[in-house]
Amino acid sequence: MEPLFHPLTISLAERAALLVVAALLLTRVKAFRSILHHRATLKEKLIMVLIFSGISIYGTYLGIPYQDAIANSRVIGTVMSGLLAGPWVGAFTGVIAGIHRYSLGGFTALSCAVSTVTEGVLAGLVYHALRKKRDVTWQAALVVGFIAEWMQMGIILLFSRPFDQALDLVKTISIPMSLVNSLGIAIFMIIVGLVRTEEDRIGALQAQRTLRVADRTLSFLREGLTTEAAGSVAEEILRTTNVAAVAICDTKKVLAHVGIGSSHHLPGREIITNATREVLEKQEVKIAQTKEEIGCTEKNCTLRSAIIVPLLTKRGAVGVLKLYQDRTRKLSAVDLELVRGLGALISTQLQIAELEKQSRLLATAEIKALHAQINPHFLFNALNTIVSFIRFRPEKARELLIYLSDYFRRNLHDSGGFVTLAQEIEHIEAYVAIERARFDEKLKVHVEIESGVEQTIVPGLVLQPLVENAIKHGLLPKREGGSVSIRARRVQNSLELTVADDGIGMERDPFAPLTQTRERADRLSGIGLANVKGRLHSIYGPPYGIAIQSEKGNGTICTITLPLGGESVAQSVYRG
Repeated sequence: MEPLFHPLTISLAERAALLVVAALLLTRVKAFRSILHHRATLKEKLIMVLIFSGISIYGTYLGIPYQDAIANSRVIGTVMSGLLAGPWVGAFTGVIAGIHRYSLGGFTALSCAVSTVTEGVLAGLVYHALRKKRDVTWQAALVVGFIAEWMQMGIILLFSRPFDQALDLVKTISIPMSLVNSLGIAIFMIIVGLVRTEEDRIGALQAQRTLRVADRTLSFLREGLTTEAAGSVAEEILRTTNVAAVAICDTKKVLAHVGIGSSHHLPGREIITNATREVLEKQEVKIAQTKEEIGCTEKNCTLRSAIIVPLLTKRGAVGVLKLYQDRTRKLSAVDLELVRGLGALISTQLQIAELEKQSRLLATAEIKALHAQINPHFLFNALNTIVSFIRFRPEKARELLIYLSDYFRRNLHDSGGFVTLAQEIEHIEAYVAIERARFDEKLKVHVEIESGVEQTIVPGLVLQPLVENAIKHGLLPKREGGSVSIRARRVQNSLELTVADDGIGMERDPFAPLTQTRERADRLSGIGLANVKGRLHSIYGPPYGIAIQSEKGNGTICTITLPLGGESVAQSVYRG
């Protein structure tokens, strides 16, 4: 009874299995993983040419001598190089493996060398044709391997002489080689697919963990890299990951250390490890593989390895994040990618915190600059008014001086911060009392505050610029003067503040860009209104803010809408 498989088939299968094992080891090479993700550098592609050439040459040496030729699995390495890295890698791999085969001699030496190059190019062209749509599947690899082997048989018949000997060789080796090698290529590609799937799974898990940390730590870092923020972030990372300990440092000291070793890795201590200093200086990730590299002098400390990543902003490195493992578990590639992601996440949050801080400082500086420009004129007019009262109405002069001092005290104290609505109204009353003394019956002010909203927290100096604008630019240009109404009331879940006047109205949009033709007073008025609008937008966001209705000759109505119950949120976002 004849055996089910030709003995040559079994021998080739045994040798091809060794190449499959080599393929499994190959998946651990960094350059190979870069090839899988289509982001390999030229250097990494050259490395892959050498590796696949080695696999092809090894396949030749594993071959079985037969009739002055070699039945081998060289095609596995050559075809896989083309299928995974493209025609150039496939061609160069084929050239190296083909030259090696030609050097071994035999009547099929030239035909085998030519076919090896052709197989690499063929596989590379298949890669080029399929990569835009999808990765090469194991089924496609099986077909390519089968075609490559039969193409080799055709080249042997075309170039090898004597022809009868070549035909006899092809009859014997064609089926075993095409069957075993095409299956070997397919199995190789299955392994590659498993590696891709595993990397995708690990990547999804890492992304999930990173996003979870991001969601839970965003609020902690709003004030920057403080001790409290570092402690909260470190606790959250420790809960979310499988590391032994987490530490966060600034450029000088340890801010937080949670997990194993927290009894002696104490916050507040100066940085003493060279590894941390190196990361801060070079701004690159570093892996500490030993206890000595970690720099712990405690004999009983079980921490054995750490990954240290820099925390970067536009100012450079502002700190480091450390993830530790103990003697029971080694740091893995997953840990490395996770800590890279967390480091980038925290760095981004710190940059956002810096931008928010700069925005707050800018808003505060702008409103202080605005008052620095306006107040000298107001002070000059107020003092002239008080001087006119001193001789004939000294008590009134004394009262106005009290109002004036109160006005400037609140300006200095409240500029950019938060106050109660009652305090803001008191500030307005001090301002109005002085203006009323100047213009007497030409100015009337009505205040109507709904009961229960007096203690609502509002941004300081949010109403006073509107009242000032109404008086100076709405009422005083009118010979007979006019009135200003200030109202505050609840509207569902919002606080509605209204400043309305029956003055001359406005022709221009106060929020329009400044032009050289606008008068100075109008410019200052526009800055005041724009400042209020910008502050409200940065604190609360839409739909809250300021709306202005004005008609030439018919007055102006400014309406501010603020959220009720949003005081704590506002103060956490915007601190003057």
